[in-house]
Amino acid sequence: MLSQKMKEALNRQVWMEAQSSQAYLAMGSWAEIQPGLKGCTKFFFKHSDEERMHMLKLIHYINERGGFAVIPSLEQPVLTFVSLKAAFDQLFKHEVKVSESINNLVEIALAEKDYATHNFLQWYVIEQMEEERLARECNDKLELIGDDKSGLYLFDRDIMTMDQQ
Repeated sequence: MLSQKMKEALNRQVWMEAQSSQAYLAMGSWAEIQPGLKGCTKFFFKHSDEERMHMLKLIHYINERGGFAVIPSLEQPVLTFVSLKAAFDQLFKHEVKVSESINNLVEIALAEKDYATHNFLQWYVIEQMEEERLARECNDKLELIGDDKSGLYLFDRDIMTMDQQ
């Protein structure tokens, strides 16, 4: 059984994962109407789907452990960006925030001596390390590219393979 504190914290994470999915969906929609960003569009939409799966995994866990997963209402995400770099800057900041939230969940699980939840959360810890690395790598590449259109073309072409490393 999950403690009340753990249930509430996990439900907050459900909200955060849902919010992440919405944010990346909005980024994908924005990228889709920008000329020449098909790779980035696919990247953002794929990550929106992944965040939704993270949310579903939490929902199932909460319900399986005797809690009740609450499906949250969401805030309107940012819809437009001044540049692709600005979108990826936001993505990185968001991933850092999610990592902090996951770390908080791990701390609560340990304090509550909820070792099953601690074990469950290790998948999220590793996932967030990968997400932050990828976001940092994308930002580093965009920083190098600057305003170079040919560099942006190559970044857009290569982003799907960056996602698989």
